[in-house]
Amino acid sequence: MRVVVAPDSFKGSVAADDAARALARGWLAHRPNDDVRLLPLADGGEGTVDAFAAALPDAERRTTVAPGPDGRPVDAAWLLLPDRTAVLELAQSSGLPLMATPDPLGAHTYGLGVVARAALDAGATRLVIGLGGSASTDGGTGALRALGLRLHDDQGRELPLGGAALAGLARLDTTDLVPAPPGAVQLLVDVTAPLTGAAGAAAVYGPQKGAGPAEIALLDGALRRFADLAGGDPDQPGAGAAGGTAYGLAALWGATITRGASTIAALVGLADALAGADVVLTGEGRFDETSLAGKVVGSLLKAADSAGTPVGVVAGQIGGPVPGSVSAAVSLVELAGSVEAALGEPARWLAEAGELLSRRLTGGQGDGSGRTAAGSREPS
Repeated sequence: MRVVVAPDSFKGSVAADDAARALARGWLAHRPNDDVRLLPLADGGEGTVDAFAAALPDAERRTTVAPGPDGRPVDAAWLLLPDRTAVLELAQSSGLPLMATPDPLGAHTYGLGVVARAALDAGATRLVIGLGGSASTDGGTGALRALGLRLHDDQGRELPLGGAALAGLARLDTTDLVPAPPGAVQLLVDVTAPLTGAAGAAAVYGPQKGAGPAEIALLDGALRRFADLAGGDPDQPGAGAAGGTAYGLAALWGATITRGASTIAALVGLADALAGADVVLTGEGRFDETSLAGKVVGSLLKAADSAGTPVGVVAGQIGGPVPGSVSAAVSLVELAGSVEAALGEPARWLAEAGELLSRRLTGGQGDGSGRTAAGSREPS
């Protein structure tokens, strides 16, 4: 049997590559004779740089020290490709796991702008920026400020960083804003949310960043104020990605918003892999209705359905009904007995899940001695 193992990262717990290896190890424990291909994916969030690096071995990995979302320095990895395209990942510099404690009003994306500037200084002529896993709801103003944008209140004072400060925004000054690279800026997003409103950045994703109802209302109003002055299209699907960073970079830097999952899937050859597979395993930290709106698992389910390939899904937690396109699903929390246990040994429970799915998806039938497909790495 030919098996493709293509998970996203399990945010804050295990990288996509490590998750794929653990799932494959579990599958092969029950069916050691199957051909298993590892194809870790990303959608613009955690693992985007690694997914590009795996698919493009000529990419040069670099690291820039930048202010994290709470101001503490972090090491942010990015790639410089031979054609002078730089691949950046917001999660590396401004991601939620980088916060010591949640700060939904003050967290910012300044570090992303520092990394973007470093890429431009290194000679990048095109930027591909993965947007996902953001700690902030600042409309990307932190990143833009690192690139030279100035934001002032009605007294001419420069605003502090963070989304809440945008409520006092009176004037934008783009005089010193660094020009976008000549080859353009492509944003890889994992959501279809607009900037504001009931389905917007603050309302939908603010709670994940520690925002309560009053803070959500404040942040939503602050983003509206920013949009009133910045122009652009705050209602564009995906504008609300990464706390509105997609909107800010599109409105003031001319960036284009694209689906990250489909872009990366095309890069790594997912369609060809599915066409030759008997089954595919995928997964993410939490599977719920948002998984079906442009994220890795939702995009893979559509592709697998078109290819007629059965899908097994593994998630840290399953937060809603599992669609009929999923042949089998496993929750790591249920398997481990608690959130703490699942987070404490993610590789162990992913391997358990891989073995369990091998039984469910094959009717319990095992086979003989094992191997992995050509080009895959032996799980260890």
